[in-house]
Amino acid sequence: MSAFDLPRRLVAEGLGTGFLVAAVVGSGIMADRLTDDIALALLCNAVATGAALVVLVTVFAPISGAHFNPAVSLVFAIRRELSRRDLAAYVAMQVAGGIFGTIATHLMFGLPILETSATMRSGAPQWFAEAVATFGLVAVILGGLRFDRTTVPLMVGLYITAAYWFTASTSFANPAVTIARSMTDSFSGIRPIDAPAFIIAQLVGAAGALLLMGWLLREKREEATT
Repeated sequence: MSAFDLPRRLVAEGLGTGFLVAAVVGSGIMADRLTDDIALALLCNAVATGAALVVLVTVFAPISGAHFNPAVSLVFAIRRELSRRDLAAYVAMQVAGGIFGTIATHLMFGLPILETSATMRSGAPQWFAEAVATFGLVAVILGGLRFDRTTVPLMVGLYITAAYWFTASTSFANPAVTIARSMTDSFSGIRPIDAPAFIIAQLVGAAGALLLMGWLLREKREEATT
């Protein structure tokens, strides 16, 4: 249970998600402007995002849990570690924070405040990749919280950095970030029409991780008492 009240936790979620989106979108724009090498641009995008996650989770986890992700918040609500009322508020702030992150990034780079992305990201391989990416993210978080909470920020940052490269979708793994990225016609964008399928895949992946990790992390003595 957090020692901070709901308003402070919501601000932490909004700020954290906003800075996360700024890292994703901003590093994508910067990389695209500095190089024509798509692989190098993706590397820059991945490293910046992973580094930002380490910092943001470290700073905001003691306040709100540093979810920055509706799929993660849903998992904690199902685990009864977040109330339904707080879940709705968390998701609203994460989405709002993500959109503001896109707006702020566009202002920094002299782009229109909001755009409609034209980047197509669709098809079964990409949807499956998003389910895998989100499954892995939730599994890392739950495993880290069970065995060594202090390493969670680093594990999350490293996992997302790697998932940029081993998933066909470049690992959005976050409904709020997906919505925010549909509003930028830049390196990291996704067409709005493609976003719903990504979000569904992310939620399926998160649910799968919750089920499997709930079983995997249960010790014998816990089973004996149930």
